[in-house]
Amino acid sequence: MRIEHIAMYVNDLEAAKDFFVTYLGAKSNAGYHNVKTDFRSYFLTFDDGARLEIMNKPELSDDEKALARTGYIHIAFSVGSKENVDSLTQRLKQDGYTIISGPRTTGDGYYESCVVGIEENQIEITI
Repeated sequence: MRIEHIAMYVNDLEAAKDFFVTYLGAKSNAGYHNVKTDFRSYFLTFDDGARLEIMNKPELSDDEKALARTGYIHIAFSVGSKENVDSLTQRLKQDGYTIISGPRTTGDGYYESCVVGIEENQIEITI
């Protein structure tokens, strides 16, 4: 068994797509639009075949996203090396994203950083 894809609602579908394409190398499909419900989505595919569906529809609830909360908390992306973790973290910082930890080696042995990415969602960057 494997996870087929993960999905997340976003307010700005195009900005979310651009974030994952620009910083994490996603490839996007052409998108989907249901004209009856005004639901829109993109499937983003990453190099190893993992997929993320980003979606938007009218009347979304946009609650505050506390850093420490129950539920799904971050998506982790492996970028292959410490140097890649460092450079991507620095690039995101220079582009105005908040780095909330790292780059560092965690107590359980991961080399990672954690960034508050698109629409206050946490992105972990690891080897």
